[in-house]
Amino acid sequence: MNRFELIVLLNKTTTIKCILNILQRDAGDIRIFGKQMKEAEIEVKEEIGVVFDDIQFPEPLNPSQINNFMKKLYKKWDSTYYFELLEKFQVPQKKTMKELSRGMRMKLSLAVALAHHPKLLILDEPTSGLDPIIREEILDLFLDFMQDESHSILFSSHITSDLEKIADYITFIHQGKIQFSEEKDLLLEEYGIFRGDDQELQAIPPTAIKGIRRNTYSVEALVKRTEVNEFFTLEKPTIEEIMLFTVKEVTNR
Repeated sequence: MNRFELIVLLNKTTTIKCILNILQRDAGDIRIFGKQMKEAEIEVKEEIGVVFDDIQFPEPLNPSQINNFMKKLYKKWDSTYYFELLEKFQVPQKKTMKELSRGMRMKLSLAVALAHHPKLLILDEPTSGLDPIIREEILDLFLDFMQDESHSILFSSHITSDLEKIADYITFIHQGKIQFSEEKDLLLEEYGIFRGDDQELQAIPPTAIKGIRRNTYSVEALVKRTEVNEFFTLEKPTIEEIMLFTVKEVTNR
C-alpha cells in the first residue's frame, strides 16, 4: 500500500464517518484494502486506527483502564506496545480522562490508535488547538509511522502547513465537491502566484488563470506555469493559497 494523506476542508467529518460506516451514505461503494466496508467491516476495522479531534472515552477512565477495555476489542491489541507509547508520550497512566490536558488526550488517542498495529490511520483534525511544540511532536509520530511503506494515513485538517509537511497527496473538497486531487509536489510545481497590475494581467492567457484576487492597488492570480511566458516572475504558492484561489471565481478581466 502506498502512503496517502488527504485533506478535506468541508464535510470532512461526514466523509470520515461514511468511510467508517458510522453514517449511511446516499450512494456509491467504500472499499478499503480492496474489501467492501459493509461486507467486511470487522475485518477491515482491525487494520484501522482512528483519531478524532477529541478522545471518545468516558471521563472517569484512566489510560490503564482503557487498556483493559481495548484488549477485548482488538485481536492484535498489544498492551506492551501501548504502555511503551504512553511512556514515550509521557501520558500519566493513572490520571483520568477528565484530568488530562487536551495535548495529553490527543497523545493518548494516538497510543490507542497505534496499539493494535494498524495499516491505516484515519485522523480527523488531530492537531487542531494544540500548541506548536506538541503539534510538531505528533507530526513527527506520523512521519515515523509512514516509514513503513505498508502504512497509510488519511489526514483531515484545516491546518494546511501540517499537510505541506507530511502529505503525499492532497484532495480538496469544497461545498461537497472535489476541487482537485493531486500529488502535493506536482501541485506546488504546476502553479505559481502572479502579482502585478491589471495591465500586466492582460498579457496572461485566460486559460492559464485559475483564480484572481484584486486589492486596492494590485491584482494577484493563481496561474499554470506552463502557460505563462517566462517573462513573468511567479512566486511559489502555498497549499492554502492554491485552495483559496481555486474557489475564487475568475472574474471578468
